[in-house]
Amino acid sequence: MPFITNKRNAKEPVDIHYKDYGSGKPVILIHGWPLSHRAWEGQVSAIVEAGFRCIAYDRRGFGISSAPWGGYDYSSLTSDLRELITQLDLNDVTIVGFSMGGGEVVRYFTDYGDDRISKAALISSIIPIVAKKSDNPEGVPEEALNDIMSALKNDRVGFLEGFHKNFYNYEDNNEKVSKQALHYDWSIASYASPRATIKSAEAWATTDFRDEMTNVNVPTLIVHGDTDQIVPIDTAGKQASEGIPDNEYHVFDDGPHGLNLTHRDKLNEILISFLKK
Repeated sequence: MPFITNKRNAKEPVDIHYKDYGSGKPVILIHGWPLSHRAWEGQVSAIVEAGFRCIAYDRRGFGISSAPWGGYDYSSLTSDLRELITQLDLNDVTIVGFSMGGGEVVRYFTDYGDDRISKAALISSIIPIVAKKSDNPEGVPEEALNDIMSALKNDRVGFLEGFHKNFYNYEDNNEKVSKQALHYDWSIASYASPRATIKSAEAWATTDFRDEMTNVNVPTLIVHGDTDQIVPIDTAGKQASEGIPDNEYHVFDDGPHGLNLTHRDKLNEILISFLKK
């Protein structure tokens, strides 16, 4: 069971669990909140079968990676990605961030430039900003974000059950998403560190990446659903497509946040086509 260890904080080194399959140019999959590398189940095989090396890892505090007390800001999270890349001596890498994982993608270019990276992809990403502000009227209102934080502190596992229904717009997609799939996601999310779940939620809810988007200087795929109830398209995908210089933007009609499951085949086709370009 492979791990790399991030020793940047000598008092609390972090062990990051990852899966590594296939050969060819490396593709790193960064999962969304509050899941683990297992959320990429519908993409890993397709990427490997298309001739790429596919690496998916558990963010600190999630899956079976270490769960330190602190270090859930985006630069700390991105240092784990950097360690994974350097310790595995990867080059010509495509980094793919889903939802919260889009933050690690963009912060990588801020903190490390394009070293070792040739492409990037943002899937249902939080980039550039989640919160509603005077200059971001389409964002999620502060009251709604506060309600999420309160629910996580008072009834985390109860909140997560309803969250995943909204993740997939379940009432509209119950033929594509089984009750067992919902329960599977719930079990993954419930297993995560309570502290990590809350602190990383604070990171994606409050970090403003608008000034960082121009740092992304490689070809970038952006995919977002137009019915995303978790990260509205107007505060995320639309603005990302306007702020990242070299991008390819796809909007999925009737696409929820979890389109990696509901629109798996379409997403895989677009992603693999982008990887092969």
